Amino acid sequence: MSYVFTPPPVVAIPVVDSEQSFAVRRVYCVGRNYAAHAREMGFDPDREPPFFFCKPADSVVPVKTGETYDFPYPSQTNNLHYEAELVAVIGKKGSNISVEEALDYVWGYAVGLDMTRRDLQMKMREMGRPWEIGKAFDYSAPIGPIYPASKVGHIDKGAIWLTVNGEDKQRSDINHLIWSVAETIAHLSTLFELEPGDVIFTGTPEGVGAVVRGDKMVVGVDGLGELKVDVV
Repeated sequence: MSYVFTPPPVVAIPVVDSEQSFAVRRVYCVGRNYAAHAREMGFDPDREPPFFFCKPADSVVPVKTGETYDFPYPSQTNNLHYEAELVAVIGKKGSNISVEEALDYVWGYAVGLDMTRRDLQMKMREMGRPWEIGKAFDYSAPIGPIYPASKVGHIDKGAIWLTVNGEDKQRSDINHLIWSVAETIAHLSTLFELEPGDVIFTGTPEGVGAVVRGDKMVVGVDGLGELKVDVV
């Protein structure tokens, strides 16, 4: 087959302690999945059905163990926010998956950052328009190496944190998710047929805030190492 132009390379996230990488198909994100974060964003944290938004696959920036990613401050914003997240990656195809079977579809877990042009997101929200320009911009999804569930088990508790210049900004526990990873997958699979290569950002805890050029972020989840990102 010939192409009009050369197709872009596959976006792939390294697998920890392996020569293999995880090819990314789609990126799904869960909105407001920690009660305290919902409150700080001005919403009632009652357990309403989860809602989702997407980022393009090429917004993912794979960051290897021990590396620091230089994140380019994006255009058209004066309020760039960090959101630390547990990321689950899907390893087999499925739709209308039950909660009881949902974790069987998880290939592994990683630490992720959902970077957000908050001022643009809020402007779009106030106008009743989609969020893409606030959420789906270039390089907006740095992700650390994937830890296979076969090695680390399934993540349903444990600390999640983010520091900026060494100062705690976000600190919570995965067990504070309003919708667990299994529940999130089950619900998402009623809306889309999940496929190997799908990446799910599971939500961020309270403490989101702005960063500027020169800031150094470190994101971590117990058992999954740390993700280091500098804003440049």
